Amino acid sequence: MFGYINVNGSQLSEENKAVYQSYYCGLCRRLKEFCGKKGQVLLNYDMTFLVVLLTGLYEPETTCDEFTCMIHPMKKRTERDNEIEEYAAQMNVLLAYFNLIDDWKDDRDYTKKTIASLFEKDYLRVKENYPRQTAAVEHYIEKLSEYEREKQSNIDLAAGVTGEMLGEIFAWKQDEWYDELKTLGFYLGKFTYLMDAYEDFGKDEKKDSYNPLRYLKVEDEKEFETLCRLMMTSMMSECAKSFERLPILLHADILRNILYSGVWSKYEYIQLKKKKRKKT
Repeated sequence: MFGYINVNGSQLSEENKAVYQSYYCGLCRRLKEFCGKKGQVLLNYDMTFLVVLLTGLYEPETTCDEFTCMIHPMKKRTERDNEIEEYAAQMNVLLAYFNLIDDWKDDRDYTKKTIASLFEKDYLRVKENYPRQTAAVEHYIEKLSEYEREKQSNIDLAAGVTGEMLGEIFAWKQDEWYDELKTLGFYLGKFTYLMDAYEDFGKDEKKDSYNPLRYLKVEDEKEFETLCRLMMTSMMSECAKSFERLPILLHADILRNILYSGVWSKYEYIQLKKKKRKKT
């Protein structure tokens, strides 16, 4: 479920690229602080979006420092750090841990099982710190496994359980913004599930694996493509409405870039691959 909430770099100013990168670097360093160097391999742009979103809303005290990155040692890097970075790092660990466990259960991939075991103690610390969010992810894994066993054909149910989970992750605090952040996360989670199912459709069809898009009643490929695009557009429309109801001014340009453009990067890439296959 990782890899869909990205920026569109071609439509982002150089200043905003630098700001976004500094949050990404900050998240990387918080992962290292929380669970050592191994934590840095979990770094992703999805949780960077959460950092920028919650920072834009709550505007916490944020420091900005230069550091030397071991991967890019030739030039000083800039990191931004605040309490939301620490929260996102722990949510990153939580989601990645269960993602690895899920991969192990699905494919019996012993590599994933081994990697997951390395993060088990870190996961237990997250569970102690954030029981509400952990319970939401555990429920998500349980329900998703149930739907896969039953070969649940109702795609709204399957996507909805992902939305419920991400909604709880996005709702950092149970305060006046809880409901709106949960709504935003809910629709973004449903979109992410649909995009993931759409990307894996061909592979799942070949392997005869569970994918709720396989149960869509459509006449041909064109109708299938139209319906998939319509469902995903509907989810992002509701997500964007929720975002616009939040009083966010700080980093609003970066956030709109992601919600209105960046999230479609993977879809556009899939379309390019399909066009190339048709030509060959």
